[in-house]
Amino acid sequence: MKDHDPSAVTPAPELQVASESFNDGDTLGPDQRSGILGAGGKDMSPQLSWSGAPEGTRSFAVTMWDPDAPDPGGYWHWAVLNIPPEVSSVPAGSGGQDGHALPAGAFQLKNDGGRSGYVGAAPPRGHGPHRYIVAVHALDVEDLGIEKDSDARILASALPAHTLARGTITGMFER
Repeated sequence: MKDHDPSAVTPAPELQVASESFNDGDTLGPDQRSGILGAGGKDMSPQLSWSGAPEGTRSFAVTMWDPDAPDPGGYWHWAVLNIPPEVSSVPAGSGGQDGHALPAGAFQLKNDGGRSGYVGAAPPRGHGPHRYIVAVHALDVEDLGIEKDSDARILASALPAHTLARGTITGMFER
């Protein structure tokens, strides 16, 4: 089913996720849109904060996924893993290709554009509104054992077995 997020689980409790970059359901601004993919944006990952991690959380992962993309399985815009359990936010722009603004130990996987780091929203013109689901996953392991040069889809398949809780915030965009 195309609208099913393959990294979704039904954990309890749910994490609370917020962003200074956009509110849940808002249209993404130019910072979170793609310049690389021609949408006139800056490819700047959003600021994120989260709370409500359950006991036993040993790391966090962050993903951004567009389930409305015409590609089978949607389009993975961002994937970060190995965020330490004491961290509860990442600054805007932390998803740059070099990842220098990420917490110590965290790293990014390749998005569906083949680059490490964040790539902004850029739906095909005339394709209608797209949802950009940013999810924070509280995990029961410090390290999922995924290689740094892997694709985000690898993380998506590993998350369900290790997710203790999950929270989302969704941005919208269409061209």
